[in-house]
Amino acid sequence: MIKKIVATALLSLSAFAMGGPSLVETTKIVKGEVNPLQEFVGTLNFDKKSVLAAQNSGVVKSINFELGDKVSKGKVLVQIDADLLNAQIKASKANLSIAKDESVNSSKDYNRYKKLLASKAITQKEYDDALLKSNSSSSNVQALKANLKELEIQSDKKRIKAPFSGVIVEKNINLGEWANAGSAIAKIVDTSKAEFIFNVPLNVANGLKKGDMYDIQVSNQIIKSKLTAIIPNGDKLTRTFPVKFNADIKSNFVFDGQQAKVSLSKDAKKEALILPRDAVIKRFGQNVVFAINDKNLAQMIPVQIIGYISHDIAVSGQGLVEGMEIVVKGNERIFPNSPVKILNK
Repeated sequence: MIKKIVATALLSLSAFAMGGPSLVETTKIVKGEVNPLQEFVGTLNFDKKSVLAAQNSGVVKSINFELGDKVSKGKVLVQIDADLLNAQIKASKANLSIAKDESVNSSKDYNRYKKLLASKAITQKEYDDALLKSNSSSSNVQALKANLKELEIQSDKKRIKAPFSGVIVEKNINLGEWANAGSAIAKIVDTSKAEFIFNVPLNVANGLKKGDMYDIQVSNQIIKSKLTAIIPNGDKLTRTFPVKFNADIKSNFVFDGQQAKVSLSKDAKKEALILPRDAVIKRFGQNVVFAINDKNLAQMIPVQIIGYISHDIAVSGQGLVEGMEIVVKGNERIFPNSPVKILNK
């Protein structure tokens, strides 16, 4: 607290030292009705999470991650032994090469026999045999290609890859272990996107609008979140309904299952002091407004937000009264007791 007072005093002195009052615009506090805010507690969940499983059985040959690692989409996390498959692929490629050569020769023979038949130098049966051999060789090439493709797909499935960028939160396999098809290998979560679930009464849920943005508090952070769903599946005991918000976490560090808080409007209206939203700013970790006294000096007053009305905000604070002159423009440049000049008076 002492540090804050000293900092405020220093900033005020520096404002005086600059010479001349700060230029501001003001408005008067008015009274009006507002839907007061009610705080709800919910849970943060990561939007995308996946338990990775082995698609083919085999011995785990290499593991390319540790618990807590950040991994990129497509990274090979686990390699299951594929030596036998690789040998089969090599043999299949060799057989395919031979079959292609045979198909080329069969096609050439067929073209020659076709000309000979036209000149009646060979019988119809000899021509039919050449045609059958050419078609069989071509079909054999296609069959070998399909077989090679199948082996390559099986070999690719021996590599377990990250389906999206995220963080490994579970590790269920060790080097040299036998992995059965379908057995869990690891769990990955996308920490860049989160969803919040809150259970609210029907009268609150009815006042919400999908697509609107809300401030959700997680620990000491405020995360801008969009309302994406009002789920019509209520709890019969509490008579509440789940609402879902989604947010991009970006650089914020949060945990799956962490407590979250949001303030939403209730139906019952009450009288409150109303200001434009621009009048309320953050100072020293709290919401404040700057009032102008009869000496044209700025007075900082901490406020509590009661509710929102379009572009206005309803607040309460010690010393706030209807008709008081409050700074709406230029408040980011002034400090307690600094002189101001009102441009729009």
